[in-house]
Amino acid sequence: MKIAILSRNTNLYSTKRLVEAAERMGHEAIIVDHLKCTIELEKKSPRIFYNGSYLDDVDAIIPRIGSSVTFYGTAVVRQFEMMQVFSAVDSQALANSRDKLRSLQILAKAGVGLPKTVFTNYAKDVDHVIESVGGAPLILKLLEGTQGLGVVLAETKNAAKSVIEAFNGLKARVIAQQFIKESGGADIRAFVVDGRVVGAMKRQGKEGEFRSNLHRGGSAQLIELSNEEELTALKATKAMGLGVAGVDMLQSKNGPLVLEVNSSPGLEGIENATNIDIAKEIIKYLERNV
Repeated sequence: MKIAILSRNTNLYSTKRLVEAAERMGHEAIIVDHLKCTIELEKKSPRIFYNGSYLDDVDAIIPRIGSSVTFYGTAVVRQFEMMQVFSAVDSQALANSRDKLRSLQILAKAGVGLPKTVFTNYAKDVDHVIESVGGAPLILKLLEGTQGLGVVLAETKNAAKSVIEAFNGLKARVIAQQFIKESGGADIRAFVVDGRVVGAMKRQGKEGEFRSNLHRGGSAQLIELSNEEELTALKATKAMGLGVAGVDMLQSKNGPLVLEVNSSPGLEGIENATNIDIAKEIIKYLERNV
């Protein structure tokens, strides 16, 4: 099987691990910079031109699409799908996962537990927004933020009003979200492949930091999920239509609450915390479907 890993950086841990796993399992792996792909459309003959030749012999792709290039990256994935190439991540599911508001709407409709969330179109009634998520403290998130960037903890009502009004003034779309105090600055990431949780870790923010992202200096350790947590992760992944996903959850007094379903979850943190070969599980997923 010839597997194309859509990645802009050959030195990234996740990219290297996927290549290693594919080759170790007897497959050919190539790295394709999706931004350098040319999409050609013709009746019943979709093609992709890359580095001087056509990618006509690819059997499967693993999209590793950065959030800043979601539009073109998704278009390339869609083109491969039109060419009858299996993708580890469906193009429409990828697009939905990158739209924070849309993904929360999908999860809410599916009955997945979420922190109470409010989104408005630059509303003037800021007091109502704050009260709707339980008052201060509350979390404010830019719709375009990633890896903990664009996330603010407003500890007082006045601070929340100031931040919301500032974002509104900059025409930056923001969602307000209930602060789950009992989570203690920690969250859980469950890594799901083909309808099964293959690994899970608990991420703890550094002292004084409410964000648990490893990119923000957090730490991670192996965790065994409760039945409810595992079912929530699987339900969220299914609702989003993803074959590979990282489901981020908070432990609350009302059970697990999903923060986000990531369609390009990194492998380094989860593999180091669990000592599980996650890359191998993804390649096995391709084998079962190609």
